[in-house]
Amino acid sequence: MGTSTVKSGEQVDRQKRILEAALELLSRHGISGINMRAVAREAGVALGLVNYYYEDKSSLIRAVLHQIEEHDLLLVEPSPTSTPDEQLRESLRRVADPGLLTTPYLSLRLHLWALAQAHEDFAQINAAAFDRYLQGLAALIGNAISGLSPEECRERAADIVVVQNGMWLTTLLGIDKAAIERGIARTEEIAFAPSQR
Repeated sequence: MGTSTVKSGEQVDRQKRILEAALELLSRHGISGINMRAVAREAGVALGLVNYYYEDKSSLIRAVLHQIEEHDLLLVEPSPTSTPDEQLRESLRRVADPGLLTTPYLSLRLHLWALAQAHEDFAQINAAAFDRYLQGLAALIGNAISGLSPEECRERAADIVVVQNGMWLTTLLGIDKAAIERGIARTEEIAFAPSQR
């Protein structure tokens, strides 16, 4: 193994630790809790290293938003071994994964939504990420339900997202597991309803 391979692996690991530290601080304290020094301390790296990868707080937050987007797109990623019907059901269930229904993760979500209101650049990243998630969900719906127009698929995806966001928000209030199951069932009803047109 060459030194460049080892070095790039170390760089990826350091950069990942920096982003994870920024996510953790954002989850706990919101945007006010993120500064380069705090991120370096949380990641256990030198301040100069954070500055090497990210020129300022805004570029670091943009990287965090893009990382969350990648994670969200995995929620609507079709499994190649499943039927279209199963792919849609699996995607609708992923949103209620126990790893996502934790207070730190849901707190992070709230802070990310607030970020979109705080900065035009962040709002654009959030809007583009939301659109890609909707497109992915609409594609799953279109593949599973024949005869739906692209507009119907997108409308259903948008309605499902409203329910999913509501599930996440109410989980912070201590909602019980049965209510989450009803929420998932509701998203399935929306997704699999016969065409009204």
